[in-house]
Amino acid sequence: MLLIKLLIALVVTTFAANPSSFPTIEVVGNKFFYTNNGSQFYLRGIAYQQDTSEVKSDSEKVIHFVDPLADPKACKRDIPYLKELQTNVLRVYALDVHADHDECMKALQDADIYVIADLSAPNVSIITDHPTWDLELYKRYTSVIDIMAKYENILGFFAGNEVITNSTNTECAAFVKAAVRDMKKYIADSGYRKIPVGYSANDDADTRVASADYFSCGELDERADFYGINMYEWCGRSSYFSSGYKERTGEFSNLTIPAFFSEYGCNTIQPREFTDVETLYSSYMTGVWSGGIVYMYFEEDNNYGLVKLEDDKVNTLKDFDYLKKQMGAISPNIARVSDASSDAVLACPATYANWAAATELPPTPNQNVCDCIQSMAKCVVSKSVKEKDYGDLFGIICGSIDCSDISTDSGSGVYGALSFCSPKEKLNYILNKYYKNSDEHSSACDFKGSATVVHPLSPSTCSAVLRNLGTVTSSPTRNVKNNARAILKYDFPWLSLSCSLVFMVSFALFI
Repeated sequence: MLLIKLLIALVVTTFAANPSSFPTIEVVGNKFFYTNNGSQFYLRGIAYQQDTSEVKSDSEKVIHFVDPLADPKACKRDIPYLKELQTNVLRVYALDVHADHDECMKALQDADIYVIADLSAPNVSIITDHPTWDLELYKRYTSVIDIMAKYENILGFFAGNEVITNSTNTECAAFVKAAVRDMKKYIADSGYRKIPVGYSANDDADTRVASADYFSCGELDERADFYGINMYEWCGRSSYFSSGYKERTGEFSNLTIPAFFSEYGCNTIQPREFTDVETLYSSYMTGVWSGGIVYMYFEEDNNYGLVKLEDDKVNTLKDFDYLKKQMGAISPNIARVSDASSDAVLACPATYANWAAATELPPTPNQNVCDCIQSMAKCVVSKSVKEKDYGDLFGIICGSIDCSDISTDSGSGVYGALSFCSPKEKLNYILNKYYKNSDEHSSACDFKGSATVVHPLSPSTCSAVLRNLGTVTSSPTRNVKNNARAILKYDFPWLSLSCSLVFMVSFALFI
């Protein structure tokens, strides 16, 4: 037994004294650097996942997609081709948190290939038209971090991809930035190494500058660690001066965090010759940009592929040959971490016609809070009421009482202390609130059978949890019409406001 203990101690001591020689990547100032030698790291990346935008669910609403890092055979099949293209980064858009990624990630590490992973899934993401930052998203995001943080070749995480699409929906930026803030804190609190968290934006003319400034501004614990932009301006044989790259480089030159093309490779002219690669890694752009990620590896209906699979065999396309030639010719200037500065702080953009996102962010989702309001409610929604019908009740009740505790207004930076709970938990909260405001009269918890009185649980810890709600956010009382509008907009966007007003007018008849 003593010998076994001594051997274990020796193994642990040896491992501690000889950590892995594989270098992780860190952010200092507006660049990435290798941690082992302090030299600059440029992304020579490829998007590596079959398209998830058209993924369908089965009859049980289970989403199916192909996790490219859960198939070791496919990874090992593709790695030689990726190395032909000088690839050092793969971007994956959705991971199966229940799958085993060890073998594939090890094979990629052995090939000196890093991974940037999106934290969302096709059915769990921050939605442009009705953004939230809630417990379901929080659990999804943290579950991806938990399975990937152990890998030294995980370069970073995207907290969102093209969530802001144009000037009409910029308010949703606050929800993505809240996700960045909370995932950075989760990584730190979990004792993981400092893995960068950022955002991948679209290239919208009205919002691209304000968006980049917004995610890179403010205190370190809130701002993104890097910023990607999906860039498709250079088509065919263009140039730094005529493609738009010169203007984009000037616009992003003030950023204090790394910026890179999180997708690039316009395909309006085919085959793609990738003549922009030489410029992207030239002195014209390397002071601002840290490389990019070519879209994409697999050939599909959108004609962006570098290779085509036939009977699980790889056939390279003309795009592959052109990219291989271009990547083989680049020789970017390499900065040193000793010369980098991380002291600069960027001011957040003011709101104006094309940018409405507030700097005040939504609260961090807290499971204990939602559990407490659920367990302490005396009046709750009946089990027979389907979630798609919750909007009817929200419209009616919030037309009578203040619902600001559960609503959000990202344009004003006002978020209810319970805005991150599930629709059912929020509905039970306002049903109970209405019931208590009505002196717990039986008729106040009926709504024609849609609500029912129950015997609540009162865990001893809940009193303290709920007392602290006021410190989560300052949410002033708003008129009931705005309460209903906010609830329906973010929780039940399929309900029109006109319908909700009809429900409010019919309130007395309903109860």
